Amino acid sequence: MLAARNRSAILISKSLMGTSMSVRTKVLSLDTMNPNVKNIEYAVRGPIVARAAEIEKELKSGQKKPFNEVIKCNIGDCHAMGQPPLTFLRQVTALLADSSLFKSNLYPDDAKQRAARILDDCGGQSVGAYSHACGVSVIREDCAKYIESRDGGVPANSDDIFLSTGASEAVKSILELLSTGKEGRDQVGIMIPIPQYPLYTATISQYNLRAVPYYLNEADNWSLSIKELRRAYEEAAPSCRPRGLVVINPGNPTGQVLRREIIEEVLQFAKEKSLFVLADEVYQHNVYAEGAKFFSFKQVINSMGPKYGKEIELASFMSASKGYMGECGFRGGYCELANIDKDVQAMLYKQLSARLCPSVIGQGLMSVIANPPKPGEPSYESHEREKAKVLGDLAIKARMATETFNRIPGMQCNPVQGAMYAFPSLQLPEKLVDEAKAKGMEPDAFYCTALLEEKGICVVPGSGFGQRPGTYHFRMTILPTVEKLKIVMQAFKEFHEDFINRYK
Repeated sequence: MLAARNRSAILISKSLMGTSMSVRTKVLSLDTMNPNVKNIEYAVRGPIVARAAEIEKELKSGQKKPFNEVIKCNIGDCHAMGQPPLTFLRQVTALLADSSLFKSNLYPDDAKQRAARILDDCGGQSVGAYSHACGVSVIREDCAKYIESRDGGVPANSDDIFLSTGASEAVKSILELLSTGKEGRDQVGIMIPIPQYPLYTATISQYNLRAVPYYLNEADNWSLSIKELRRAYEEAAPSCRPRGLVVINPGNPTGQVLRREIIEEVLQFAKEKSLFVLADEVYQHNVYAEGAKFFSFKQVINSMGPKYGKEIELASFMSASKGYMGECGFRGGYCELANIDKDVQAMLYKQLSARLCPSVIGQGLMSVIANPPKPGEPSYESHEREKAKVLGDLAIKARMATETFNRIPGMQCNPVQGAMYAFPSLQLPEKLVDEAKAKGMEPDAFYCTALLEEKGICVVPGSGFGQRPGTYHFRMTILPTVEKLKIVMQAFKEFHEDFINRYK
């Protein structure tokens, strides 16, 4: 009897041991995770950029390359490319972070006054405290005054402004608001320019929206055509419900600055089709070409009379990461809302409360951008000199890139009127195109990969931004220093002529 019990106990023990040793299935796998996240693609940090990071490690380990460094022209990260920070912006943020510096004689009174005003509106007079979900009140007021001044006196209300962790967070919040989660013909469509900044296609995938692409007109310096907007809308309308229209001005990746009459036509189209307008205006300080001028969508709407100024729903976006500031790491930005249903706006602000608040130090930086030193203040002249130097160098580099690319046989580049990028087209031999496709690569990605491996120059293929079928491009930032950009341009000339000749 006892022996039988022992045998039973052993069998039960083995059975339990087998159960405990079975392989546990992961809750999250590629098959079970959110499929919308898997659909996200973000070209400016894609495989070519990943390879650039690997090459940097190889160089550090002593591996020999035909170059001594990787020059990253793939992303608009100004300070990473050598742009110095503006003194006044950093002085105020330093004071915000360390109040003991108020005792220092190294910081001018106008910096101390701005920092003290912001801290007085922070909990416990510290940027370490949460702010209101939409941002510190006085900073929202600064943004409203900045917008009024920029737009020639068109009123702006701080209650219609929310601060954000960079402009990207604000863009995503509005796109999420437009989404309904419906499928089929009721799925929400968002009209986006092609080429476009990959944030839009990535977020559209994430929120189960439908991208409705409209092509920019490369022959007219990447301008907008109402005929093309109408084509895109009418082709999409039978299969989804277009609700939003994204316009990027100045353009990314294309560097154009929209003429006022084109903005008016876009707004007329938006009113006709009852579209919510998302105006990406983060490069509003970056205008270089003679005769080009930035006009905000809000300013133009209000100049078109009450049928437009009181009716068209608009969200416009600004960032600390671009302009002359280039303070990407601080993650400061704002969104201004116009003509939004007040109940919907309340729901948006409720949604924003779930994030608690954007970075308060980033908010402080936005305050200084919106409220820079004024004439007569101690920091005014030095701040204006630094600002003019940054924008002046960008203008030089915009011309340098345009002129150099247009001198290279097989390349064509529209004038870089604004923003921070050149987007040249490539004429690629058929043999090269065939070899790229045989390797499972887009031809412009094949080109950009070879450029990286042979010259250490990292750019992003146009296929990552979208382009007309049968055309090939790449996006290159104009952010390297003037001297370094000369090196980049010479490397492009040498590489392009040699690489193309291999496939003729």
